[in-house]
Amino acid sequence: MGIQNPSVPLRTPTRVAGNKHPNRVHRTTGGLEHDNTRHTTRFVVIGNHLAQHPELSLLAIGLGTHLQSLPKGAPADIKTLVARFPEGATRIAAALRELESHGYLRRERVRTPSGRIVTRTISCNQPAAVRQRAEQPCRVSAPPAPSAPREKRVRKALPAVPRPAYSGPGLLQAATDLLADLRRHDSRLLLSAEDTAHLAPGVAAWLERDVTPAAVRRALTADLPPEGLRRPAALLAHRLAVQLPPPGPFRAQATAPPPPVRHPLRTCDGCDRAFRAPAPTTHCRDCRTGLQEAA
Repeated sequence: MGIQNPSVPLRTPTRVAGNKHPNRVHRTTGGLEHDNTRHTTRFVVIGNHLAQHPELSLLAIGLGTHLQSLPKGAPADIKTLVARFPEGATRIAAALRELESHGYLRRERVRTPSGRIVTRTISCNQPAAVRQRAEQPCRVSAPPAPSAPREKRVRKALPAVPRPAYSGPGLLQAATDLLADLRRHDSRLLLSAEDTAHLAPGVAAWLERDVTPAAVRRALTADLPPEGLRRPAALLAHRLAVQLPPPGPFRAQATAPPPPVRHPLRTCDGCDRAFRAPAPTTHCRDCRTGLQEAA
């Protein structure tokens, strides 16, 4: 009972005040504070990697911020920047080189359509992203596995068209020209070369039946559906076959007068003059007249 326990504290320790705690950081009243108002118009977003760049000079940071705030197409050459800011050309050129060395600026020389060489300035707001895209290896995609061959879609054949009885080159050329001219009257009737070659004999059959080109054109372009034409060549082929007019009426050719008869040359027995007359005339017209008067 007389032995004391040395592990028992003699008294309860008092609580250390908060402001006097040895691990508490003492804050001063100085330092930066912000009085911010949210921008709604005429502002630009600048990354801290530029605004707080550890290697760029203050002039380069400010100039980079200014370039990113300019609209596309604004002049950004040294002469324009010198006229805008009080710094001289030497300091501005050095700041541009700083921005260029850290990827915030690129200057390229390009040729305009007129042949003039100009310098194009490119301001980059995130150089790290540009470098990351450039460093990505080009991935060569493996060739796709062979698949089953696709069935080739067969184009539906056009309806048959009538054929002319005598298809000369001039008649077929006139029919081809008429078909090629249809697009001037209706833009939906733009035909391919293959469709035109298929329809030309049908138009030639109409022209062969004494139908004028204007009448053929009216028959092909009249009353077209207003909702559009999915296959204009098929519609024209149908009209050429269904609306084919009958042959024109038979016209007998008028008989040409017989050619004049040329009698052989004879020598007049009275004056030895050559003349033409049927046999058995032996005297020319003048000698025959003289003989009649003498009689």
